[in-house]
Amino acid sequence: MSFFATDQKPRNVLIFGAGRSSSSLIKYLLDKSEAENLQITIADLSLENAQSKTNNHPRATALVLNTFDETHRREEIAKADIVISMLPAFMHLEVAKDCILCKKHLVTASYISEGMQALDEEAKAAGVIFMNECGLDPGIDHMSAMKVIDEIRDKGGKILLFESFCGGLVAPESDNNLWNYKFTWAPRNVVLAGQGGAAKFIQEGTYKYIPYHKLFRRTEFMEVEGYGRFEGYANRDSLKYRSIYGLEDVLTLYRGTIRRVGFSRAWNIFVQLGMTDDSYIIDNSDTISYRDFTNLFLPYHPTDSVEIKLRLMLGIEQDDIIWDKLLELELFNSDKIVGLPYATPAQILEKILSDKWTLSENDKDMIVMYHKFGYEINGKQKQIESKMVCIGDDQTYTAMAKTVGLPVAMAALQILNGTYKTPGVQLPLNRDLYLPVLNELESFGVIFKEVEMPYTGYDPDKLTP
Repeated sequence: MSFFATDQKPRNVLIFGAGRSSSSLIKYLLDKSEAENLQITIADLSLENAQSKTNNHPRATALVLNTFDETHRREEIAKADIVISMLPAFMHLEVAKDCILCKKHLVTASYISEGMQALDEEAKAAGVIFMNECGLDPGIDHMSAMKVIDEIRDKGGKILLFESFCGGLVAPESDNNLWNYKFTWAPRNVVLAGQGGAAKFIQEGTYKYIPYHKLFRRTEFMEVEGYGRFEGYANRDSLKYRSIYGLEDVLTLYRGTIRRVGFSRAWNIFVQLGMTDDSYIIDNSDTISYRDFTNLFLPYHPTDSVEIKLRLMLGIEQDDIIWDKLLELELFNSDKIVGLPYATPAQILEKILSDKWTLSENDKDMIVMYHKFGYEINGKQKQIESKMVCIGDDQTYTAMAKTVGLPVAMAALQILNGTYKTPGVQLPLNRDLYLPVLNELESFGVIFKEVEMPYTGYDPDKLTP
């Protein structure tokens, strides 16, 4: 049954961007469009991309739009009742400025940039909500963490420890390589992960820093029932979440990225060689082979092979699983040509990895999220572990698309329907928003299982030596 009279004008939801992450977002809104009286406008630089997401639905309109075309962009925003931007993060700002001008709410899945934060007062003056960091990570991580933190505080507890990890992985049934990994998100971001400064966090009241060249040898282990053991390496800046979550006095705060055990030790080979460097160009990158590329980072020797030089340089034994992982990637193949002109080492490595780590047609991806909360209440120390695993349906409705797109869509509908009204630039930290979203996500298989257990605090046995 529709909640709106049939003679009412449909409410226009304008979506910028029809990439892979928008599939579940758009399907959710189209499934709700009759009951909620929505007209969905999907704007993309590619008409084909936009049309592919409409599924020929009568309440969906595909639109060719160049986001840099200020006149056209502003015209479409003026027609909308709410705007959702699934564009790259650097493109949100101009959309946001037009939303202030046209007094339209905006929802994104991206981190709040300095430029976006600077619009807070203008957004409040215009009475509009700019809800950011509303996807997976950032997004569901904020909501699921704040739910437990608020519940502990409601009982009078004090948070002592907060650890949080998230990762996009390949589902167990599609895990068929030695790295136990395939690209489920932007490959470039995977190759460049951890660069740009030391990871910083706090453990047992002491500040800790891990420089990039040590990052992938300082991992923490965790168990997820039914899925086995995982490892996590530190994200760049965990400390900013002290003020965001109101944890200024917390003794331990650590956020990281999840991988299968063994991934980080093998990835560290690329870091030590310099293959993840994106700061300079390989002059003849279009003509060199994969073997030539590997040899670029090894010392000259008149007789030793590339294989021998690499093993000697990095101390890799022939029976080490890392060696098999390198062989699997064909790093020593002299017939495969890079074929990328003016490419950086990181770009070449991305191409090599994409040969092996691209999801096949029938592959499924998996999202794993893990939180650990240590707290004190009534003089006793306790601990809660909260875990979520989501498996994708197929290559269209992936776990990544579901966990990024669905909370964005649900938040947009909460705002559009006036059930959430606080204006300004913000994150989904208010229970008036996150509780309805988390509750609805459970019907889509995004379920957090929370278990209370004895307090362990900082556990050095869980860290890689």
